[in-house]
Amino acid sequence: MPFIESLDTPAIHFLLQAGVAFKIFHHLSKIQSLRQAAEERGQATDQIVRSILFRLSTGDFVMVLMAGESQISWKSLRAYLGERRLTLAAPQDVLEQTGYEIGAVTPFGLPRSLRILANPSVFVYPEISLGSGKKGYAILIQPGLLKTLIENLEIAPLTE
Repeated sequence: MPFIESLDTPAIHFLLQAGVAFKIFHHLSKIQSLRQAAEERGQATDQIVRSILFRLSTGDFVMVLMAGESQISWKSLRAYLGERRLTLAAPQDVLEQTGYEIGAVTPFGLPRSLRILANPSVFVYPEISLGSGKKGYAILIQPGLLKTLIENLEIAPLTE
């Protein structure tokens, strides 16, 4: 498997400073689908955690961590947040708020504090993978560490 020793992103610096165990996976070809990424990493699709940024009606942002191909229930998310209206963040907003491009977004090493929600499905497997801050690379980590590393992480059922 193409694991590498180091990668220079704010997310990796954050994890190294925290002193937690993780691995970095390097995809040798361009990722075309979640299924392809999972196969190359030797994981089930539900082990891949997507970091999705939403813009609230107030102009604030919230990140949602969702496992695999599960779809976020907009109704559940709006109800949980007490919002009548929210939208997916525009690519420019994603870069500005997280410091990462879409396809590399991670909840680690963010330039500013963001409210972060995680669907319970994120915590099912003993190992998950998520963005590393650089396209083509992934962080593999124990999901329980998310609760330790992400201050005020909110676990909320966000699927139908």
